[in-house]
Amino acid sequence: MGLSDNSMGLILAVASSAFIGSSFILKKKGLKRAGASGTRAGVGGYTYLLEPLWWAGMVTMIVGEVANFVAYVYAPAVLVTPLGALSIIISAVLAHFMLKERLQKMGVLGCITCIVGSVVIVIHAPQEHTPSSVQEIWTLATQPAFLIYVAATLSVVLALVLHFEPHYGQTNILVYLGICSLMGALTVVSIKAIGIAIKLTLDGVNQIAYPQTWFFLTVAAICVITQLNYLNKALDTFNAAIVSPVYYVMFTTLTIIASAIMFKDWSGQDVSSIASEICGFITVLSGTIILHATREQEPATAPGTVTWYVSGDSVKSAEDEHLITIHSSDYYVQ
Repeated sequence: MGLSDNSMGLILAVASSAFIGSSFILKKKGLKRAGASGTRAGVGGYTYLLEPLWWAGMVTMIVGEVANFVAYVYAPAVLVTPLGALSIIISAVLAHFMLKERLQKMGVLGCITCIVGSVVIVIHAPQEHTPSSVQEIWTLATQPAFLIYVAATLSVVLALVLHFEPHYGQTNILVYLGICSLMGALTVVSIKAIGIAIKLTLDGVNQIAYPQTWFFLTVAAICVITQLNYLNKALDTFNAAIVSPVYYVMFTTLTIIASAIMFKDWSGQDVSSIASEICGFITVLSGTIILHATREQEPATAPGTVTWYVSGDSVKSAEDEHLITIHSSDYYVQ
């Protein structure tokens, strides 16, 4: 007997989390190496593009995203997206050993909590109705409720990019990750539409000729590029073990909201199943918050200042010694 669509989506989602969780660490190590020899990505540098380790992380992330892409074709977002919590656990454990970012006992509890919540969601996940054509998906995408959601999302993204990023991007993690998460939710619904169109085409019902298919492809490409750009900035500026859970919480919440509005994921489910899924989701969020709260944040290096280490563990600043201060973001002494 073959696997059900939800089971196939579950397997792909778990594999995706393993690859994506590993990619965070590889990219972080690549960004650190690149920052040591050139301008950091957090202040607009692109030397990481010459770093093989960053590209290894990029390839790993692409493999994970492809698996995630296919998972959305088979299973609803309310099942696939929360399973991204597994990538948090993987990245936190790898960060403990490879980046020396300590995982404390409460962090372990947070990881276990994420797993418990994910299991609850898997048990009560709904069976999704798959649209029969890209035109049906277009009808869902142009319903008034979803158009209002898209307009609100784009307005907030513009505000974050034009106003908040120049003033607070280097000090507040929610700026970069807010942009990533808002665009990520639009990426998911677009990719789901593309995946369904590809699946229908392979089944003999050609969807390539429809302009709606190419529209969804264009939207997905723009959103993915934006996500990667701001995710790189977040990883280069803040601790990887903080970026992963905060990004997960914001991205998952917004994706479930977007999918519920567009695809009506909970339509036809009884109240007890929906309540169980919400409880499972809250449990996962609680686990990520615990994990986030028990991690040590990486001290950010502010532009226009110099920080150096003495004897490997003590830090001095310009106020402690009579030394010259370099007022340029192009020089960092570590």
